[in-house]
Amino acid sequence: MSDLMETVLIERTRALIPETNVEQKKMFGSTCFMVNGNMLVCASKRGLMARVGKEQEAEALTRPNAAPCRPAGRPMPGFIRIEPEGIESDADLKAWVDMARNYVCSLPPKAPRPGGKPARRTA
Repeated sequence: MSDLMETVLIERTRALIPETNVEQKKMFGSTCFMVNGNMLVCASKRGLMARVGKEQEAEALTRPNAAPCRPAGRPMPGFIRIEPEGIESDADLKAWVDMARNYVCSLPPKAPRPGGKPARRTA
C-alpha cells in the first residue's frame, strides 16, 4: 500500500468514528484512533489492526483477510490484523470499525498519564 493509500485509509477510518472522546495519535509506526484513552483501530500501510476483544476474536478470525495480530512475533489477544484487501469497500471497513467500537466502548475510560508521557515497558 502506498503512502497515498495509507492517507486515504486514515481519512476513511476517521470518518467512521464519532467525534466524542476520540483521539488520533501515532503508535506502532501508524495512525491509531483512541476512544476514551483505549485503542480502537490502527490504520497503516499494512492494513488495519482492530481491537475486537477476546470474546469476539474467534468470530473475527472467520472473516476474509483477517489474522491474529502478532507484532514482533508475540500474539496480542483480542487484536485482529486485516489485510488491505479486507477493507477495500466502505462496508467492510465500517464492519471492522463497528466491531471494534462495540468492544472498546464497553471498556472503562483510561485516566490520562501525569505529564502526558507514555508508560515505559521493562523486560
